[in-house]
Amino acid sequence: MKTQLARIARSLCLAFALGAGGVATAASGEAGEGNLPAQELTPRTLYHFLLAEIAGARGQIGLSAQLYLDLARSTRDPRIARRATEIAMYSRNLVMARGAAEIWTEVAPDSDEARRVLAGLSGAGRGEDINLEAIQFQLARVLAQSNGRLAQNLLSLGHTLARVPDKQAVRGIVMRLTEPYVDMPEAHIARAQAAQAVEDRMGALAAVDRALELRSGWEPAVLLKVQILQQAGAHTEALRVLEAEAARAPASRSLRLAKARALVSAQRFGEARAAFNQLLEASPQDPELLYAVGLLSMQLEDFAAAELHFARALAAEHPQPDLIRLHLGQIAADRGEGERARKWFGEIESEDLRPEADIRSALSLAHEGRIEEARALLRNDVEDPDLARRYLLAEAQILRDAERPTEALALLDAALRENPEDTGLLYEAAMLAERIGRMDLLEARLRRVLELQPDHAHALNALGYSLADRGLRLDEAEALIARAHALMPQDPFILDSLGWVRFRRGDQVGALVHLERAYGMRKDAEIAAHLGEVLWTLGRRDEARRIFAEALAAHPDNRLLTDTGRRLGIQ
Repeated sequence: MKTQLARIARSLCLAFALGAGGVATAASGEAGEGNLPAQELTPRTLYHFLLAEIAGARGQIGLSAQLYLDLARSTRDPRIARRATEIAMYSRNLVMARGAAEIWTEVAPDSDEARRVLAGLSGAGRGEDINLEAIQFQLARVLAQSNGRLAQNLLSLGHTLARVPDKQAVRGIVMRLTEPYVDMPEAHIARAQAAQAVEDRMGALAAVDRALELRSGWEPAVLLKVQILQQAGAHTEALRVLEAEAARAPASRSLRLAKARALVSAQRFGEARAAFNQLLEASPQDPELLYAVGLLSMQLEDFAAAELHFARALAAEHPQPDLIRLHLGQIAADRGEGERARKWFGEIESEDLRPEADIRSALSLAHEGRIEEARALLRNDVEDPDLARRYLLAEAQILRDAERPTEALALLDAALRENPEDTGLLYEAAMLAERIGRMDLLEARLRRVLELQPDHAHALNALGYSLADRGLRLDEAEALIARAHALMPQDPFILDSLGWVRFRRGDQVGALVHLERAYGMRKDAEIAAHLGEVLWTLGRRDEARRIFAEALAAHPDNRLLTDTGRRLGIQ
């Protein structure tokens, strides 16, 4: 109610500004709105103002936009036309927005902003509605008459043309519009953004480099160059650029923040946390920085620091408090503090995160042996089929982890009778079939997944690994795993499978390359078992013993690890 009253109050202020003495005298920061029409505040005008604002406050945005458009037509006031344009754009009624913007440009012909908005709206909607020549003409006029705002208008070209779906056409327009201004770095930034939109990264980099030649060390150009390099996967080069620029301008917060984020992209988490901590020293109450340090601490398994920074981010009113509560609950759950974990999960109110909180609460209960309580928590009557599936898969996981794989498989089989082509259910059922020794069912389910989704990397890997582990059809097994690796080259479990099939084929040296890389990426118990066995076979027994000791300390209950160590005589 207070918000609605505030909006109505603003409407009345505008109405009185229009009606005071018959001449509007309200200050305006937009050029071209200085000569405003003498506007009598009639009862009808006031009524329409109030009706439009009340409609907007009640969520009737379409009605509010129509009322404002009617007012713009009757009053010919640029401020009302601008308001009508904004509300119509908010309601996503592009036809109405264009109509309001046309009135705005007519009554404020010198307004750069009005012409920019109209040009952008002319590029919205279906292709047949777009008049590219008109857009180019409008924007050329804006640039030519920019006076002191030329640089700003050049930089806004990309935003103005964002709604035009033909990005190649947009690039052509930008190239032509910027031709008279090639001595300005902003023109080359506009060209770089247009090249970036059509995925011409070399062209985009060339344009950014030209901008930097014209204005050395210009931060917008530096940051755009880094963004382009990161999109191309050149994270090391992006980081090198940022390190050089941050050293040149050590006081620049933007460069230091970009460098910290680039370190995250490069998976240099320890250095990234140090960089974020340095930023935090200057802004100790910044909730986003606190959250970033918390996340990186969690990644580095420094859970005490993670909890501290998450708590401080909550106190600093981070905009996503429920996400932080989810992390805090998971830290408590990983420590075995189930009651504390469930307290955090129970405080989550977000509709998007509530299902995940329920699932993690159930897993926490199951970890304490309270299986039926956990299952009951997941048996929510939900209408969303995707959400129901998530709960079902979580229940199956609980049964599997409780060494009740037959019950878990029966649960999934019942769901598959209703959804026989659900690849997620088929894949999970295949993994459960392996747990009960039903290799025939495992292979049948995985092959069905691949019929439905030939590029399902995890199914390719699982089928290839199951064949390799049993020493069957090794050529086919390696081909399947190689396809999975091509789809997900950085997946440590696929690398493990690649190493294991090489070992099964007698290539211990080739196997070692893949397994060492996999273990370097993830200290998983099964990867450790495979790596230790290959090292043992190669006669590198001290290294094998070290790997087994390290893995057993972290995963003392892993069956494959203990069985392999016992078979090799390491334990």
